[in-house]
Amino acid sequence: MTRYAVIDFETNGLMPDQGGRALEVAAVLLQDGQIVDSWQSLMNPGVRVPRFITSLTGITPMMIRGAPAPERVMAEIAEFVGDAILVAHNASFDRKFWQHELSRIDLAHQHEFLCTVLIARRLYPWASNHKLATLVDLHNIPVDGRHHRALADASMTAHLFLRMQADLAALYQGAETKPGFLNTYQKTVKTQLKSAPSSPRTHV
Repeated sequence: MTRYAVIDFETNGLMPDQGGRALEVAAVLLQDGQIVDSWQSLMNPGVRVPRFITSLTGITPMMIRGAPAPERVMAEIAEFVGDAILVAHNASFDRKFWQHELSRIDLAHQHEFLCTVLIARRLYPWASNHKLATLVDLHNIPVDGRHHRALADASMTAHLFLRMQADLAALYQGAETKPGFLNTYQKTVKTQLKSAPSSPRTHV
């Protein structure tokens, strides 16, 4: 059975090639349609934590000063994830930091990524937007922790991904389990795909 690892980074900037570094990372493992494990850690890359990041995430400079080094954190999460397919909400962002932080310690980082934003745009085209908070509210997904903390966001994305798999199963009657289906779905033009029926909540 395919294993998925839903990951999320909190960072001090948007682009690693412009000095952005990871401050926190989490992963939630999915197997056989269930959450089976999770992992989270802050890390101290020796960079400044801007005030707006503290305001957004609650991560303070003091918390970062006491956190382990990125080398240790990334080695541990890479071992935890193993060869799982990675999933993230807005995966283009998390992929950059995943690759950047692992490349700094010479670890392999060419994992396949699935993006719940891309899938949501195709599966739920009628949603008002495809932000994580909007989709979590739309599907009544429990919020366990604070938005913009790595483990909370990874957990909510994991529940969203499971809901997406269930909705795709209803639409495609088993085809969604074939290797490569989700990767193809997230890259295909919307008009060529089936989408889930509009939720009654979108009309309230």
